[in-house]
Amino acid sequence: MAPRILVVDDEPSVTDLLAYNLRKAGYELLTAADGREALRLARAAGPDLILLDLMLPEVDGLEVCRELRKTSRVPIIMITARGEEIDRVVGLELGADDYVSKPFSVRELLSRIKAVLRRAAPTEGQSPKSTSLSGPGGLRLEPESRLVTTHGVELALTRLEFDLLHLLLANAGRVLTRERLLEQAWGYDFAGDTRAVDSAVKRLRVKLRQAASEADGIEAVRGVGYRLKV
Repeated sequence: MAPRILVVDDEPSVTDLLAYNLRKAGYELLTAADGREALRLARAAGPDLILLDLMLPEVDGLEVCRELRKTSRVPIIMITARGEEIDRVVGLELGADDYVSKPFSVRELLSRIKAVLRRAAPTEGQSPKSTSLSGPGGLRLEPESRLVTTHGVELALTRLEFDLLHLLLANAGRVLTRERLLEQAWGYDFAGDTRAVDSAVKRLRVKLRQAASEADGIEAVRGVGYRLKV
């Protein structure tokens, strides 16, 4: 069955462009022109992914994201206008999986959609990646159940935060470049600004420290990337 994507944007030209290209790529489409309708469709139709504009009538995109994350882990890619960096960061903190800025490349957007859907898909069978991983502060990560705990208490991580932590734990002691983290956690090659990695790692570290101060073993390697101390 084709993945179902909910496109939420109040600009008909953007909606038409996305609808044409997504249907051409084999996706099933739902559309909403305001935040209230987006929430209704998200709850009633169960989309596999949501493309969510931030500037919406009725209920804005950040509030839509906040409301959805109370009950759902549906992947969300935010669509932002240039200069909305603060809103973009807030959206990621609320649990969005990725973002694109207007004007965007349809080809790049399709690549990001594939990557986010691939990360969200359940893993079948056993593999070396299914092995439980441990870290400082009683940190434990279970890949199959996508569960992270410290001293038995579950952490509320977004899908992206989980994938970043998984990569760092699996490569404990090794420096992972920002480019490698983008490629493996986000799932695509990104020849541009890597500040998205810094923002995501920062949010992850805050959650680890809130759970247990000693659970944050992540350290920045200046000019390169990040590693988990062993």
